[in-house]
Amino acid sequence: MTQPIADLSADTRVVSLAAAPGWYTAELPDHWNFRTPSGGVLMTTALRAMEAELADDSFAVASATTVFCSPVPHGPLEIRVEVLRRGNAAAQLRAALTSTSLPGPGLEVSATFVRKREFADLDQAAFPDVPLVADAADAVDDAPHNPHTRAPFFRHIDVRIAMGERWWQDDWNGGEARYARWMRYKTPQRRADSSLDALCLPPLADTMPAAVVQGLGPSAGWFFAPSLDLTVHFLQPTTSEWLLVLAYSRLARNGNATGEVEIWSEDKKLIAYGNQMMMLRRWPRRAKAATSD
Repeated sequence: MTQPIADLSADTRVVSLAAAPGWYTAELPDHWNFRTPSGGVLMTTALRAMEAELADDSFAVASATTVFCSPVPHGPLEIRVEVLRRGNAAAQLRAALTSTSLPGPGLEVSATFVRKREFADLDQAAFPDVPLVADAADAVDDAPHNPHTRAPFFRHIDVRIAMGERWWQDDWNGGEARYARWMRYKTPQRRADSSLDALCLPPLADTMPAAVVQGLGPSAGWFFAPSLDLTVHFLQPTTSEWLLVLAYSRLARNGNATGEVEIWSEDKKLIAYGNQMMMLRRWPRRAKAATSD
């Protein structure tokens, strides 16, 4: 039976609790799970609550940092938002997201929203040497452990490989810790002005472990890489549906790895930049299974 394609904006919708100012609820389905919900999707949910609390379309998110305290399952969520400062040019907010089914903190997000201002532009970002989307290879294949067919998250995103090996197959070689994929939400994520919804970017940014897998090579065995934190800088709007997500890792040591990500539009504009620290963990069973992302 074919499963319906999920809509990220609908799945991360928040509802204000009128009796409790600054409090919001959400009901996150399992559509966006790896082993548990994508940290980037949880981050998006918190940012939607921040947008709702600001209630001012003249502000757009510029940067956000999430600290992941404990795993958050899909299901009912609570988000508490605090406006730290609201100025003429920028506003800073903080949000704590928790599961209603588990005690303790889930994650905390700090974000800055800004108003557009006129100033001189600088753009020295260089588009990477990778195939454009029309020439990139579809990530879907018949390999039994392909995360693009196994993980619920990827059922709702089209993916084409622009750089790197099919590391879920039996015969592949490691190399430079860089991995690039063209990605497109199957349900378009649009604002009222037809631009891409910037809040759909954190889930795409939270796919950096693939670069670590590529760098460590098959001798490292199968592992997953839960996020310890995730920062995203939202640089400029786009109308592009296909986005190039280029992840790279500079260092993995002592069971942790650092990653960085660039997100590009089809017209070769740098849309967002992110970085994170992740924890490298062995799968609890010896049988092969796909990494988290």
